[in-house]
Amino acid sequence: MKSAKDKATVLIEALPFIREFRGTTLVIKIGGAALEKLPLRERFAEDLILLSWVGIRVVVVHGGGQQVSKMLDRLGIEAKFIDGQRVTCERTLEVVEMVLGGSLNKEIVRLIASSGGKAVGITGKDGGLATAVRRPASESGDLGHVGDIVSIDTEVLEELLENFIPVVAPLATSVDGHTLNVNADPFAAALAVALGAKKFVLLSDVEGVKDREGKLIPSLSAAAARELISDKTISGGMIPKVLHALSAVDGGVSKVHIIDGRSEHALLLEIFTSEGVGTQIISN
Repeated sequence: MKSAKDKATVLIEALPFIREFRGTTLVIKIGGAALEKLPLRERFAEDLILLSWVGIRVVVVHGGGQQVSKMLDRLGIEAKFIDGQRVTCERTLEVVEMVLGGSLNKEIVRLIASSGGKAVGITGKDGGLATAVRRPASESGDLGHVGDIVSIDTEVLEELLENFIPVVAPLATSVDGHTLNVNADPFAAALAVALGAKKFVLLSDVEGVKDREGKLIPSLSAAAARELISDKTISGGMIPKVLHALSAVDGGVSKVHIIDGRSEHALLLEIFTSEGVGTQIISN
């Protein structure tokens, strides 16, 4: 009986959040362990279905760097990186399209369907969704077919959101019609801004933003986040993640959440509880 009452308490606690977010758009970027481990992918699919069933318009953007690297290794193609970013030559681009736009994308769609949801997998090339420009070579070298988003046309997503959960692979078309590989974090941030999303959630292998003592910071203003970057409290790989979060906030997204995708149902706990489980970044 106590267990049943606990479950009822959890549901009641979620009610005001369901009321607040019903009818709004939520963009979720998933990467890291949450993509690599089947049990976590299954729990993620369940979370998406619940969000959709309570009336939240959900768009998923997925990474897949580890899966691409594994496929390159299987095919005997050397994976190359410059300053931590993948070099995408012609052969690598073919594998990126095969994995991100194919097997991985359809696996997420399959998991949503097997749990009772409805999803459609697309890439940023479909319906003219994402246009990018090829990143110019730097002193460190040329990244090849890697692009940066310059425009988003949300028509195809708006059509899909009427009945489905769109699952989007971060590929884009250049202005001259070529395929470009785009980092999933800025790709998802650009979608969140273009869709006027209420929230943008980044699931990765970090708990959130931490202070100098290693304690999780539950909430940050945009100004405070920039100060933590300036004084080097935020460092390493967290810097670009927070910068992409800030670009979404600057573009009008109300809140951005950085949460640990290694924890089951972290998405629901962040959205539907007062305490949350990660770091939220809000406008000033």
